[in-house]
Amino acid sequence: MGRWRDGRGTLVVHGDGGRVASLPLEVATSYRARTKGLLGRDELDGAILLSPASGIHTFRMRMAIDVAYLDRRLNVIAVRTMPPGRLGRPRLRARHVLEAEAGAMAAWGVRAGARVTVEVA
Repeated sequence: MGRWRDGRGTLVVHGDGGRVASLPLEVATSYRARTKGLLGRDELDGAILLSPASGIHTFRMRMAIDVAYLDRRLNVIAVRTMPPGRLGRPRLRARHVLEAEAGAMAAWGVRAGARVTVEVA
């Protein structure tokens, strides 16, 4: 896994029954990039990974989002859909948070117990 830097990559979702989805990923590891996250956006192509992070908020967001909490091995602990203006409860074992447009994670097979990998250029 190693250390990531702010930038772009690919998220690979290893879902049920060996199902694999590959999609564009933004990686936000600096304080500035994590703080900005999806603020001010109307859409997102793929997902954004906040690392390190154990919780998020949707204050000043323009859209509802799916949030997946990941442990240190990138196993999905929980997935929630959050409307704008909410504070997400931090997860004790979470080390990373994955965000996407509402409804996207179900389509990709991201659910509790799934595993993801991150490929960066």
